Amino acid sequence: MDDHTLLLLADIVLAAHAALALFLTFGLVVILVGGPLGWRFVRNRAFRITHLAGMAVVAGESLLGLTCPLTDFEAALRTAARAPAYGESFIAHWLGRFLFYDFDERVFLALYLAALGLTLWAWRRWRANSGNGGVIT
Repeated sequence: MDDHTLLLLADIVLAAHAALALFLTFGLVVILVGGPLGWRFVRNRAFRITHLAGMAVVAGESLLGLTCPLTDFEAALRTAARAPAYGESFIAHWLGRFLFYDFDERVFLALYLAALGLTLWAWRRWRANSGNGGVIT
């Protein structure tokens, strides 16, 4: 593959990573706001299971000291294109700034575990529907 294609793929991986981070972050906010307000879709079983699984993976990676595979994949694509890990394109620059912060790992671990705890609490507080209830249309 040529360098341009590798950088484009790296940007796609970064965009997917950002979309996942937004889903996990705003998914929790929507559950915590929509649960008490009676929003039906926050009880959608597929949404809730997907959200819980994502939160568990992120918290587990942090607890085990692992780097997200999406970060590794993106960096490998940029390295293969002989480009710096970040900043080679508009997308990489801004999404990279959105996703990556220079905090102590313990800060991230505490945040991820707190978010997972809130997700588990919300699961018990506003149970997901079984069957077709709460289908997002």
